[in-house]
Amino acid sequence: MNSQRAREIAESSVMAHVTYNDVPIYIQHVNEENETARIYPLDEPENEMTVPLYGLREH
Repeated sequence: MNSQRAREIAESSVMAHVTYNDVPIYIQHVNEENETARIYPLDEPENEMTVPLYGLREH
């Protein structure tokens, strides 16, 4: 996923269907400089992680 689209999803009030390793996730923050995103699985909000943007998929 490109950084602009990831940022749009993160800033939107509408929930987009995005996955990381086939797990539905929520994007908290996008770091465009490092091309990473701070995310967490929808069913595990305490399990935050930083992942590369190329691993995110919008469905």
